[in-house]
Amino acid sequence: MYSGGSGLVVCRLENVPLATEKESRLLFFPEMEDGFDIDNLSCHDRLSKAQLSIILSEEEHNQSIPHLHSPTTWMALYADRYTCGEGGIIPAHGDLTFTILLFNPDSAGNPLEHFSAEEAGLHSFYCLLILAYFVASCIYIQPLWMALRKGGPMHTVLKVLSTALALQGISALFNYIHLARYARDGVGIPIMGSLAEFCDMVSQVSMLYMLLSLCVGWTLSKNRKPQSRPLQWDSSPASKALAMGGVATQGALLLWEQYEETEHHSYHAQRSIAGLLLIALRIILALLLASVLYTIISTERSALKRDFYLSFAKGCFIWFLCHPVLVLLSVVFNEHQREKVVTIGVILCQAISVVILYQLFLSRSLYWEVSSLSSVSLPLTMSRGGRGRY
Repeated sequence: MYSGGSGLVVCRLENVPLATEKESRLLFFPEMEDGFDIDNLSCHDRLSKAQLSIILSEEEHNQSIPHLHSPTTWMALYADRYTCGEGGIIPAHGDLTFTILLFNPDSAGNPLEHFSAEEAGLHSFYCLLILAYFVASCIYIQPLWMALRKGGPMHTVLKVLSTALALQGISALFNYIHLARYARDGVGIPIMGSLAEFCDMVSQVSMLYMLLSLCVGWTLSKNRKPQSRPLQWDSSPASKALAMGGVATQGALLLWEQYEETEHHSYHAQRSIAGLLLIALRIILALLLASVLYTIISTERSALKRDFYLSFAKGCFIWFLCHPVLVLLSVVFNEHQREKVVTIGVILCQAISVVILYQLFLSRSLYWEVSSLSSVSLPLTMSRGGRGRY
């Protein structure tokens, strides 16, 4: 997708005599043209719709893209004298090998930018994101490590949160490495993009398992446990089955979505069936958590506990609903901005969600006071005899 400025196409050819004999050329169609509609046009009519034509007769050819008022996707099509079934019997030649480099204008207006218009800015965003992760880790790694070593009622939750946050940071690092190389050669390191997607998927399913284990476990056990024990991490077979079922469903949809998408992005504008099903799943999970937390809050008399549950609900809803809401809001943006809005918005919103949950489960001023109000402490509780050690 060219941004509309002074774009450039560089074509490098390996076998010039073969290309000359076959009368090879590259044709370029902007997306707005009818040249994409192959079903309604004959071969000659389709080729005649090309706005640009590059005759492959030199080892390297540079072609400027005409200035357009808005970012536009261009399609490149190879054609020769045999494309429309003319030119006689096709001789037994080898394949014609050529390389196409597509450049957008950089900040100085020079056509040196490898990124497509819808990808512009993601490289800088991931650079700033990694810097933010590094600064935050330098500040908070020691108190977090001490809290994990001490254990306590929030130990398992903190481990899952820390794992999910670490995986998000690793995913951002892999994305940055891939995009940094892509900025230099236009190819990048595809394996890094795949690893970034994998880390993000593991982070998503681990957070889902934690939230379902907390809320669904309370739903299944509310008839056999005291009402003062909400958000209990229940390890019963039914609770595990529901949590693992939700994780397996989301994991399968994530893999299906990544299989259908050829580009390395963790979040898309959801034009595929898998993406739409994934959004529907997140909305259903948000409604499930809302139902559970509403039941908890409506039966809770303590104002301090209600504040705790409301903050917990806020973190859950931001995590699950940010993606569907941003996909819906992205419709008002231009096409080349939608994927960036969804990608950047989801990463920032989920980081905010993790921070909210960290504040709840790591804060002595709220979590520990709420725990002390009940004879049985809140999620992932310790026994009464061990409570005095912390």
